[in-house]
Amino acid sequence: MRSERTALGIALAFLVIALYAAHFMETNGHVVTGMTNQIVWGVPHVFAIFLIVAASGALNVASIASAFGEKAYKPHAALSVLLAVALLAGGLLVLVLDLGRPERLVVAATQYNFRSIFAWNMLLYTGLFAICAAYLWTLLERRYGRWTRPVGIVAFAWRIVLTTGTGSIFGFLVARQAYAAAVIAPLFIALSLAWGLAAFLLAQAALGGDALDEETGRRMGRLLGLFVIVVLWLAAVYHATNLYWARESAFERFILLEGSPYPALFWIGFVALGSALPLALLYHPRLGGPRSRIAAAAWVTAGALAFLYVFMIGGQAFPLEIFPGYEARSTFGDGAIASYAPSLAEFALGLGGIAAAALVTLAGARLFSIQPQGRPPVAAGD
Repeated sequence: MRSERTALGIALAFLVIALYAAHFMETNGHVVTGMTNQIVWGVPHVFAIFLIVAASGALNVASIASAFGEKAYKPHAALSVLLAVALLAGGLLVLVLDLGRPERLVVAATQYNFRSIFAWNMLLYTGLFAICAAYLWTLLERRYGRWTRPVGIVAFAWRIVLTTGTGSIFGFLVARQAYAAAVIAPLFIALSLAWGLAAFLLAQAALGGDALDEETGRRMGRLLGLFVIVVLWLAAVYHATNLYWARESAFERFILLEGSPYPALFWIGFVALGSALPLALLYHPRLGGPRSRIAAAAWVTAGALAFLYVFMIGGQAFPLEIFPGYEARSTFGDGAIASYAPSLAEFALGLGGIAAAALVTLAGARLFSIQPQGRPPVAAGD
């Protein structure tokens, strides 16, 4: 009880600081941030996209239990659904506060331009909230247990579409050379699977220690390792595809070799610490226990933030080649690589999204008596 209150207090403190940071940026303008008219998505968006993508993947455990009928995962399905709701709420909170004019959210929620991928994502996000609410209800209320599998299948399909939509925000964006690639949508699906499972393992450990039985724990660890391998492969395909096109070679040289700090974040933060180290912790014959799984999940999460920083901010920093084969010059700085130094307020807002997700998870687990022990929820249905 005392540890829960301490965690709630810390999360609430971070959330209050984040709200103040949002107010500070709102009243003083983006001049107090590191963002410019070229880099318009800064560190808050890195945290927001991470939370939204991980929210989809947090449903991994519930989907395996309900849609695929793996009974060993059923005791943890309710926590999986709750965590998905919490992560999505935290990510959307950061988005709303970072974009400016949060009071105009009602306009985005009631007026849609269906030729915009952003409008489609508004529907996908709100739809996931509704589906998860129904999903959680069937898991916790014995009378509706027979609906768990049908709702789980709908949730599984919806989360794949949602993550495809989030990846398509970048895949359809032709105003940056780093994006506009079809492989980004499947890459984001793989990212969601890895990041969401890592978030689940961390949340379960925070709520009650590693309560997985040894066999289920090993299976989840191996599954996380498999997702990390798939992410590495699709990331390699993405960069190899860019290298195939001569017009993208300068960008790849910038992002992978020369454009500090992006190469260091990519190779050390994402590849080495965020992928290779977790794989070693999960597959080494002398490791792979509960502590190794939790450590691997933490490193995957850190690598996720490094990957998104490189992908989002590095992709904006590199100038767009508007006229291929020609040189364009102006006093505005066309063709110049943009610099970006995130402010403390941006980090505070981003961390506030994680704090909000933690608050929702802690409060929801307490309200619905969702415990991370290796036994089914009291009213879980098959």
